[in-house]
Amino acid sequence: MLPDSGYRQDDAVAGGLAQLQVRMLQWLLHEDAAIKPYIADSQQGDTQERLNIYSNAYRFRLIDALADTFPAVHTLMGDALFYQTALAYIDAYPSHHFSLRYFGDGLSRFLRGYLADTPIYAEMAGFEWALRHSFDSADIAPVTLQALQAIPPEQWGEVRFGFHPSVQCQVLGWNTCQLWAAIDGGAEPVAPVQQEYPQAWVIWRKELLTYYRSLEVDEAWALDHALQGELFAGLCSGLCEWVDELHAPARLAGFVSRWIGDGLLIAVSHDGITPHPLRRQ
Repeated sequence: MLPDSGYRQDDAVAGGLAQLQVRMLQWLLHEDAAIKPYIADSQQGDTQERLNIYSNAYRFRLIDALADTFPAVHTLMGDALFYQTALAYIDAYPSHHFSLRYFGDGLSRFLRGYLADTPIYAEMAGFEWALRHSFDSADIAPVTLQALQAIPPEQWGEVRFGFHPSVQCQVLGWNTCQLWAAIDGGAEPVAPVQQEYPQAWVIWRKELLTYYRSLEVDEAWALDHALQGELFAGLCSGLCEWVDELHAPARLAGFVSRWIGDGLLIAVSHDGITPHPLRRQ
């Protein structure tokens, strides 16, 4: 072993490389001192100083990952507050996955408590996380209008829809999407404004691009319940809160046509079986 490796020569007694890696990870996550006997002092610093180098580098890497995933949150907060918040999040939600892709999963939830007086931060984090999830979702071919036209009219009441895994619905209380678009496009800063009424949005990916759009209240209800597996007949019944029974099927058909055009639907079923999408080859 090289004399300046940083590890003591009796490392094997600790159970080998795998055990050392576990102990180093516990130091990075929880500052567990069990690794200290196996880290040698050197001219570059004593054991504590050398461990701190690894710990700081690890934290900086996590902060960089958060900044990459949540650029709008970073912009809204500014460098100082974002850095402080990221460190607090790292302590509260240690990374337990080998991929940094999942590290920001709890940030929106964390911000709702940590910076409760500024709810736009948590809402923006939730929106940006949804955008990332949609972009990373599986690539599955959408259905076409021809597939729906093949369904016998008498079976439409039993139709159930299958949605692309990127499809998500959010209810936002601030001008979050406008803020995000301005930041993403490098436009003039937009001030955070709380909306008079919460607004429902749908987020999804089509081909290689991620999209989002606002929903009218009846479409938001229909989409939410369709995502839960409600049949066409049940969706029509629910829409009677906004339109009469005669016009509900046409209203829902309009939504479905838009969902197909947007690429939200990947499967339909009209035989009582849960829709089964086909992945692209």
